[in-house]
Parts: sequence; structure tokens; C-alpha cells
Amino acid sequence: MSVRTKICGITRVEDALAAAEFGADAIGLVFYKKSPRYVAPDDAKKIVAALPPFVTVVGLFVDADPVDIRHVLSLVPLDLLQFHGAELESDCVKYERPYIKAVAMKPGVELSSVIEQYSQAQGILLDTYDPTLPGGTGKAFDWSFVPQNLTKPIILAGGLTPDNIQDAVRATLPWAVDVSGGVEESKGKKDHRLIKSFIEGVHRV
Repeated sequence: MSVRTKICGITRVEDALAAAEFGADAIGLVFYKKSPRYVAPDDAKKIVAALPPFVTVVGLFVDADPVDIRHVLSLVPLDLLQFHGAELESDCVKYERPYIKAVAMKPGVELSSVIEQYSQAQGILLDTYDPTLPGGTGKAFDWSFVPQNLTKPIILAGGLTPDNIQDAVRATLPWAVDVSGGVEESKGKKDHRLIKSFIEGVHRV
């Protein structure tokens, strides 16, 4: 089965087009204002309008006010919502959009319990735990912590790069992988050669 690829933290039209050209299944737009990869809704709208068909557009939120999420949705045609904070399932299902829930892989996390708590999620995204950052740490976690045969699709994130992506996929057998900093020349600005190399690495496994 082919592993899907999401390029997250897109802030520029040219980076979104490069991701699509090289075969990304999805792009991620960060609507968390504290992130260096934050994109304003008006700019996000322009990015989405430039995309070719069949690229899933994911909007990332961190404990956002529902008013702010609805404002983004009024401007940007998001296909999927990604929640990276302490949102409950009741918070995630308000918007009539499919969603995925990010989980920080800190010691003792029980993924089967998380899946029960977020029973309507399309998938669970596994990211590196950091006490100060909700994501985008640039660090990988111990992939041996990922159990097999979970009942929801797993999206692997956290410190992925063109250099380690094949090992990561072999170790965890995810449904999809999610990269941001690992394909950047600076925060929010993607390196198109790294995007191409990353996606090629996923497809070679």
C-alpha cells in the first residue's frame, strides 16, 4: 500500500505548487498565530485557489476560538481539519468537516485510549512531545513506541527528513507521513529539492 504524503506549513503559492508537482497528497496550512509558519486566511485562500485538483487541503489549529475557525472556513475551502491542542472530540466535530487529531508522543501515552476518545477522527497524527511547542519541533521521537494494528490510520510526523523517511516508514508502517521543517530552507519557506527528495524517499519504500 502506498504511503500518503502531506507537506505542512505551506505559506507560499510556489511551495504549494511544488508539493503538488512532486506528488504530495496533501498540503497543510497553519492557522496558529504563534507559529513561524502561520498563514493569514486571505493568503491561504490564494494558495488553495492556485492548487490543481486532487490535493487535500488541511487546516491546522491549536486550541483556537470557534469564531476564528469559522472565519477561516468562510474564506478558505479546507478539506480536513487538524487539531493540535487539548481539544476534545466535541470541539473537533462542530464544523462539518472531517478531522484528524494530533497526539504528542510523551512517555506513557496510550494510543488505543486516544483513539477511543476521538472515535470520529479520520486518523491520528503522532508528533514529537515538547513541553513548549504544539508541533514543528524538528525532532523525531522513538518510532518503536508506535504499536501496530491500531484501529485508525496513523499519520507519522515529527523530525522527518529526506534522510530518515525510509527508516521511519519501515519502522512504523503509517498510513501517511507529515513533514514541515524537514523540507525547508528557512521557517515557512520550502526547499523544492528537499520536497522532491522526501516524496521520492516515501515512494521508494
